Amino acid sequence: MIYTVTLNPALDKTVEIPSFAVDDVNRIVSLRTDPGGKGINVSKVVARLGSTSRAIGILGGTTGQAIAQGLEGENIICDFLPVEGNTRINLKVIDPVLHTSTEINEPGAPVDDETLQSLLEHLLKLLRHDDIVVLAGSLPAGAPRDTYRAWGEACREKGAKVFLDSDGAPLAEGMAAVPYLIKPNNNELSRLMGRELASIEELIAAARELLGRGTAKVVVSMGGRGMLYVTAERTVYAPGLKVPVGSTVGAGDAVVAALAVAEERGLPLEEAVRLSVAAGTANVMCSGSQAAEYSVIEKLMPQVTFRDI
Repeated sequence: MIYTVTLNPALDKTVEIPSFAVDDVNRIVSLRTDPGGKGINVSKVVARLGSTSRAIGILGGTTGQAIAQGLEGENIICDFLPVEGNTRINLKVIDPVLHTSTEINEPGAPVDDETLQSLLEHLLKLLRHDDIVVLAGSLPAGAPRDTYRAWGEACREKGAKVFLDSDGAPLAEGMAAVPYLIKPNNNELSRLMGRELASIEELIAAARELLGRGTAKVVVSMGGRGMLYVTAERTVYAPGLKVPVGSTVGAGDAVVAALAVAEERGLPLEEAVRLSVAAGTANVMCSGSQAAEYSVIEKLMPQVTFRDI
């Protein structure tokens, strides 16, 4: 089973504003809302890929209700703890003229230690050996900065494979729990290592350094430059595919979802590369943070190329 954890979910509101201008009146030409938060986004793509996931998280207020309703009919087991306060709303501004994507994210409702511990204990009761747990996204206000470390260690002790996809302190602290797989982008990996990693060679060296600390797989997304897949046995580079861009929101989450599905199915690295590159690319073609249909992913897979480095 694939479990996704979203401690700071959001209702994603995506608006399209041609020639978006700061300090001026801007008019929206299109708007859509989607259930969001990185773990929830992963679950949505897992469903599109034909697998089932259990989405663990915290939802509050009318916004939380809207997220739950938005997930109805998906192949997702929704397992959210209701809390006081309203789940946040995040605004994504897409400018098709200037080709920019601007994100304005609320901090989210605060959470206390008792709520986090209750949710963790619930997850641990469900876990079985070799289950996959995706810890993804930012932490809500009130959550200790070492939350992903504590959750990662507890899940690993149960025999689960922990996938970690975060940034800043949550990622740095989470690495202390030695996750099975991490999926930073090049900027997140630079921040984690405390130095600028501009070239592919520098990114590979950093990934191998993390392997030396116990992590089994490091996948680095580099936007249009493609992705790196680094394990103890192989380092694979897959160039990006050129497609029309709808929204980059959720593209990295789609990659994580495909990697989780590939791991669950025991697919070889080559197939994991094709599936994850195609899934990430297909989601770039969508508007908002909606999950791409599998038919689109399937059509892109033959176009994916890669080579060992």
